[in-house]
Amino acid sequence: MSEKVTLKVSDSSEMLSYVARPKNAPQAGVIVIQEAFGITDHIKRCADHFAQEGYLAISPEIFHRTAPAGFTVGYTDFEQVKAHYGAMTLTGLELDMKACFGWLKDNGIQKVGSVGYCLGGRVSYIANSTLPLNAAVSYYGRIAPDLLDRAKDQHGPILLFWGGADKGIPVADAQAAANSLRAAKKPFTNVEFSEAQHGFNCDDRPAVFNAEASEQAWGITLAFFKKHLN
Repeated sequence: MSEKVTLKVSDSSEMLSYVARPKNAPQAGVIVIQEAFGITDHIKRCADHFAQEGYLAISPEIFHRTAPAGFTVGYTDFEQVKAHYGAMTLTGLELDMKACFGWLKDNGIQKVGSVGYCLGGRVSYIANSTLPLNAAVSYYGRIAPDLLDRAKDQHGPILLFWGGADKGIPVADAQAAANSLRAAKKPFTNVEFSEAQHGFNCDDRPAVFNAEASEQAWGITLAFFKKHLN
């Protein structure tokens, strides 16, 4: 079952969010964080898949301060995203994640995790450094160099996915993210698919979608959440 809810954020803004509910009482909650292109059909399907696995999933529109409700663009239209992307602030993202966390708690959820894709992978890392999450997952999220100092603040164990053929995130940056967590003595799992590109999980992007990497990453993600959330 899916629906849309509007969350009140503590800076007095309102944030439309897509919610996917499991058929039975949820085992835990997952914040599913968008790519730069909005709450696309792909992101909705991701949330739906988590709901099918027994999680209460919420996917917030993190451009809500500058973009109209329901804002999405095609995967080749990044120019339309730039203004909204550039207007984001770390403080605003932290407040957005806090609102989602609070909504899940208000709905009786005991354990909460986050998972994000591209931009959302970065935000998942930010969320885990701000909130007492039980687990976090980042799919090809840009962490280095500006977020490396948040490694010491990670609350729950974090799972990082990278594409070895990602042209946007150098291998050195992916390694720096893992190294910073290692130096901070934080529990993490680091997975690289050597032939995968940036966005390999998105089946609506045929130029970069990698079915094998996506399937394996899904299995690893479910096992990770089962261990830390269930």
